[in-house]
Amino acid sequence: MPALLCLPAVALLAGALALPAQGATEDARDIERLYRGGETALATQRMERALAARPSDARLRFLHGVMLSEQRQATEAMAVFQRLTEDFPDMPEPYNNLAVLHAAAGRVDSARALLEAALRHDSGYRTAHENLGDVYVLLAERAYQRAQEGVAASPGLLRKLRLARDLAATPR
Repeated sequence: MPALLCLPAVALLAGALALPAQGATEDARDIERLYRGGETALATQRMERALAARPSDARLRFLHGVMLSEQRQATEAMAVFQRLTEDFPDMPEPYNNLAVLHAAAGRVDSARALLEAALRHDSGYRTAHENLGDVYVLLAERAYQRAQEGVAASPGLLRKLRLARDLAATPR
């Protein structure tokens, strides 16, 4: 699922919000189909009923977090993903999605730590690897900016800063 992130001057982590493939429930598939079909209100109502009936369903809870994220309710989505990391600590996707939201809020160090946690649980999780690379680009840009503060920057430093900025601004 595409992310709705608008990082400052960056189109990073664009494909970061994704649902786990395993364990799809019938309700989750139906709710997602409604939501993707533009029936947001009906999908939200169905989600509330489904979660009331099965509050421990990880797939439903994760989909709920994604829906909240895509509706620009970042605080609520973060709470959902945070609870998922606590209740299902071996599930890498909530860490990834929580990292996307942290990065969007400018908390790049937190995003890095969350992506590293996702990769500890699934070292082959390609989206988390890509997102971690994007976070490293942001960290590099920040370090290069700090290195040039208050002094005449060398041509090499300026080139590195420009490259980092170009990478950060490259849409997927």
